[in-house]
Amino acid sequence: MIEAVDLVKSFGGPAAVDGVSFQVECGEVVGFLGPNGAGKSTTMRMLTGCLLPDRGTASIRGCDVRRDRRAAQAMIGYLPEAAGLYPHLRVCEFLTYCGEARGLGGKVLRHRIDELAERIELGPALSQQMSALSKGWRQRTWLAQALLHDPSVLIMDEPTDGLDPNQKDLVRRLIQDVAPSKAIILSTHQLEEAQEMCGRVIVIAAGKLVANEPIDELTDDNGRLAPAFRRLTTSESAANEA
Repeated sequence: MIEAVDLVKSFGGPAAVDGVSFQVECGEVVGFLGPNGAGKSTTMRMLTGCLLPDRGTASIRGCDVRRDRRAAQAMIGYLPEAAGLYPHLRVCEFLTYCGEARGLGGKVLRHRIDELAERIELGPALSQQMSALSKGWRQRTWLAQALLHDPSVLIMDEPTDGLDPNQKDLVRRLIQDVAPSKAIILSTHQLEEAQEMCGRVIVIAAGKLVANEPIDELTDDNGRLAPAFRRLTTSESAANEA
């Protein structure tokens, strides 16, 4: 469903992403982990076609993101990190705009907005302007737009960022509910979130992939992922893995 092959991206200096390859199949929830500046967001932007790689390929259900971007993007729901924009639209207007851009309309779109608003408890914010939203409301609004067209692939960058504990639980349950019919990759700095939600984790450090393992193979005897994460992402360890 999701395939990255030797992805490379530089912004004028050392490669931000350097030869990253992996696959995510339908029914998988894969955590994408790494320290700040590791190259996670850059990789996800290449997977979604928002950023073209210098070398390598990304494909969604066999559609090359470079050669057939529109077809690939039609199958993706994308939640970017620190999502913003559209400050003068009300939430309902923003979701209508996103749905229409995905080919939805009329009663089908209205039903889909109402359904998602109920599932992620977004109803009280539907009439508010995007600029007036708290971080938590804004995050849930952007999650709703990622799910509107019921995509077969979800790529989410920090999906629970800014949410309180109850809201995090709500979003995690939603992701687990839709997971059997989708390929999902999510980036998170919350290791306990990866432990709870993901069957496999991909770890990237200094632009290089340093682990791609079932989560049980990386957790310690107490079920903690943190010790392996520290070992894999310190500068010395990452250099040895490269």
